[in-house]
Parts: sequence; C-alpha cells; structure tokens
Amino acid sequence: MLKVENIKKKFIKINNKKKKEEFYANNGISFKANDGEIIGILGPNGAGKTTLLRMIAGILNPTSGSIEFDKLTYQNNEIEIKKNIAYLSGNTKIYNTLSPYELLKMCGEIYGVDHNIIDKRIKEIAKALNMIDFLHNRIEKLSTGQIQRVNIARCLIHDPKYYILDEATSGLDIISSQVILDFIKNERNKGKTILYSTHYMEEAENICDYVIMINKGVVIKEGTPNKIKEDTKTTNLRDAFFTLIGGVSIEE
Repeated sequence: MLKVENIKKKFIKINNKKKKEEFYANNGISFKANDGEIIGILGPNGAGKTTLLRMIAGILNPTSGSIEFDKLTYQNNEIEIKKNIAYLSGNTKIYNTLSPYELLKMCGEIYGVDHNIIDKRIKEIAKALNMIDFLHNRIEKLSTGQIQRVNIARCLIHDPKYYILDEATSGLDIISSQVILDFIKNERNKGKTILYSTHYMEEAENICDYVIMINKGVVIKEGTPNKIKEDTKTTNLRDAFFTLIGGVSIEE
C-alpha cells in the first residue's frame, strides 16, 4: 500500500514587483492507494499534479509530510523502493537511434534483470502494448503514439509493483490512447497499484477506481467517480470539477 500524508512542497518565485515570494505547489495532500487500484490524480495544467508525482517517485523531496510504500520510506529504503516503482514523466526523452528492443534490453540490464529472462519480459511487454510490429525499428522512425508506448515499456522491464504515470496519453490519437488505457487496466487486474495523472476527465472516469481532484495545490474533492458525481449533482467528472471550483474565471 502507498500512503501519502500531509505532503507539502514549497518553492520560491519572483513576483511582479521583482521580489522573492514563497508559494506551495502542493499544500497538505493526503491519500492512500491499495494493491490492485487505479488512483486518478486529476486537475488542470499547473494544479500541482506533476510536483506531487515527482515527490512520490523520489525525484523531489517534500518540504514536509511523509510518503510510505508498504511502510518503507525513502529516508531509509530508497533503493528498495525505486526497484519497485515505474515512473513515467510527460517529457522524458529516449535514445532515438536505438530500436525499442535495444532500449528495453539496456534498461533491463540497468535494473539488474536476470539475463535469462530479459527477452521473455520484452516479448511480454511488446505484446501487451502492441509493439511487436515495430520492436526492431529505430525509435526515430516511430510515430508519437508508438514512441509513448516504448516510453512506458522501458519503465516496466523490471516488473514493478507501483506505476506512477504522468499524462501517459497526452497528445496521442484515440487508438494509441486506448492501447495504453487497456494495458493499465490489465495491470490493475494483476494487483498492481497505479497512480494516473491526467487532465482528461473522461479518460479518468473510464479507468479510475478512485479519484483525487487537485486545484492550485490542494485537494478539492476525492472519492469514486460515481460518488463525486453524486455529491456534485453532475453527470460527468468534467462538470463536477467546474462545479467544485465555481466555474471558469478569466485568471484560470
């Protein structure tokens, strides 16, 4: 189980008067994610989703609060935790002169995957993400959707327990998006824990077991998609979100 408790992240920015000003990208966020569960982290661009996921992935240190994976913390068990997580960033670059097969082989070696099972893992992942037809093509020749599938695949070679996926389908066509969403649901059914950040409310409604809505660094609502719609008297998560923030202002 993943447990996030009262996480805060403070940054310094320069305001319009050229003076330093403190602000919180995340301010007191708490939630739990159980095995075999997809947790949607929803909100608009700039809501604080990526900062939150980077802290959970161990890339950023929180200003305060705690993060536990099966009661282990980064302070005492960083290597063990990172062996069990897959983190997909929205702006990750990969070696485009390699083929997907070569990249996955290299990632398997970095993670210390047994040489006797690397090829088996690559075949399993390629089949699950519908990559077999382009597995040996150079990455620079692939479409955006194919590259994103390769990007996800390189996170999975070590068979992690926790998936931290930041905008996994952003900018993709409907077919590539569906391949990735189907894969995520199948991994959930295997007992994996998945954090799924997106600003596509309809997508989250389709796959998430539980949703955490964030705006301006704070949680404004959480619950199952159906419960959130019921509480806000709406028929979809998009309308629910706008109901919660009181509509769209010019500043938004």
